[in-house]
Amino acid sequence: MTASHGALYAAFTARDSRFDGLFFVGISTTGIYCRPVCGARRARAEHCAFFPSAAAAEQAGFRPCLLCRPELAPAAPREEAPGLAARAAMLLEDTAGGEQGLEEVAQALGRSSRHLRRVFQEAYGVSPVQYQQTRRLLLAKELLTDSGLSVLEVAMAAGFGSLRRMNALFLKHYRLPPTALRKLASGQPARPHELALTLPYRAPYDWPQLLGFLAGRAIPGVEKVEEGAYLRAVRLVDREGRAHTGWLKVSHLPEKNALRAVLSASLAPVLPQAIARLKRLFDLRCDPGSVAGALRGMEDALPGLFTPGVRLPGCFEPFETAARAILGQQITVKAASTLARRLVERLGAPVDTGVPGLTRTFPEPKDLLALGGDAQDILGQLGIISARGRCLVSLAREMAEGRVRLEPPAQPEEEMQKLLGIKGIGPWTAQYILMRTLGYPDAFLETDAGVKQALPGRTAREMLALAEAWRPYRSYAVMNLWNSLQAGGERGI
Repeated sequence: MTASHGALYAAFTARDSRFDGLFFVGISTTGIYCRPVCGARRARAEHCAFFPSAAAAEQAGFRPCLLCRPELAPAAPREEAPGLAARAAMLLEDTAGGEQGLEEVAQALGRSSRHLRRVFQEAYGVSPVQYQQTRRLLLAKELLTDSGLSVLEVAMAAGFGSLRRMNALFLKHYRLPPTALRKLASGQPARPHELALTLPYRAPYDWPQLLGFLAGRAIPGVEKVEEGAYLRAVRLVDREGRAHTGWLKVSHLPEKNALRAVLSASLAPVLPQAIARLKRLFDLRCDPGSVAGALRGMEDALPGLFTPGVRLPGCFEPFETAARAILGQQITVKAASTLARRLVERLGAPVDTGVPGLTRTFPEPKDLLALGGDAQDILGQLGIISARGRCLVSLAREMAEGRVRLEPPAQPEEEMQKLLGIKGIGPWTAQYILMRTLGYPDAFLETDAGVKQALPGRTAREMLALAEAWRPYRSYAVMNLWNSLQAGGERGI
């Protein structure tokens, strides 16, 4: 929010989608706040106030627009907020359904609550507590509009703890009860046993590329891709340690610049956690404009290397993705999928999803550790060589005991050194794991067979020198290099 009032108003009047989610506009004559892309008639400049977050607009007394729906604005890209504030915001989004206080968030980030409050206020215009409250209100607003949940179920899924608490906050901030908002909603809600959500992104978005990557690495029984959609079985644990299982399906809504996520209603108690994981899996915090600015020079190396809108495939379950990477060392993608399937069939937990082909969840670290001294024999029976079996068990132990963390607010650079300390994990595997689990944007795999194939005739040193110009988005460069290969070429693990 360092831009002038005049510059922000110009972006607002132009309905410039590049600024969607980066600021919100409060209209003093109506008491409503909007996204920059709102289709309503533009107010005069003197009637507009600009805010760095929806929470700041609501704290100033504005209500969300029912036309442009601020809850559907794309998430602010990583580059837009200072590192500490952005990490705190993601942590609050991950735990929006819990009662995580400021002290707990600050402790997780290794900072004092006073310092975190100051940095967060500068970035978002509100305190962390106010930000989390607005996230809950907007999530409830979306569920009331688009889901088939009852009002009470919405209150619990959004993290209010009680219907009375949600009613009070709706009346205070939106000046109407939740039931009235549901009556105003247009369109057909999802069926009662489903949750339907819209997950917006910043265009362009190469959905076929990302879906193809996930399809080639789908673990049978856990996930699958069919009819242009990604589906998976889910097991998530809430703050009280209760496990919730179900299924989810994600498809593309190109006309809305969004993904559509449908989840089983059984996941309502862990909905904020599921949403946060989906954002990471589908790289919804990416700013493709910034990526393009850094990578357009790839065309100078070889025409056709760069495609706008390429995303970094993330992950839904960190241990699953990390274990899959270890299983895939020095073998084909197909062979790695076979080993993963065997591991799931032997150690995965059965899940009754009601969806054909989704029958199990991937083993957790504790499942491998429970094998004890029999681990090598059991893993060997599955075709996993002893060195990789020991590496898997070591990774499971490090993650189970909290020494390796592969989800926010962990820092990729710190986790890199921890991963490299595990016997059997080298620089290639460590960078690939961090690229997938933490969305590390600047990994470069100069020893990868696919990268070598896409940049023929260059030594590893020469490829590293070439890639310096692609910082800090070398991970996206790797995806472009893999995508440039002929059909059938190997692309990572």
